[in-house]
Amino acid sequence: MPELRFTKDHEWILIDGDTATVGITNHAQGQLGDVVFVDLPAVGKQVTKGGEAAVVESVKAASEVYAPVTGEVVAINGELSGDPSLVNRAAETEGWFMKLKLADPGELSDLMDKAAYDKFVAEG
Repeated sequence: MPELRFTKDHEWILIDGDTATVGITNHAQGQLGDVVFVDLPAVGKQVTKGGEAAVVESVKAASEVYAPVTGEVVAINGELSGDPSLVNRAAETEGWFMKLKLADPGELSDLMDKAAYDKFVAEG
């Protein structure tokens, strides 16, 4: 069964076996405002936990999207290049950024579940 986790940098990660789908949280897209551009990594790129994996630009600012775990990019959401506002409309579903093949499943233990993330955001 897929498992949803969150980072303190407001990324979400949906783990399904050894593959993880990554995006930014609804809270993050709300802080950014209208997303106008998303720069996604190339398929095959190796990303490191905590390292820059993508960039999202809004009318307010550009912001890095950090890799919640170390792994290889195995897919990107091509829909975002033609419709970056999909991040605003569906940040935690269809607005995903990339899929990673996990290098070290042990890194998942550092991530928050939904209840812990909601508390983290509320305490702001």
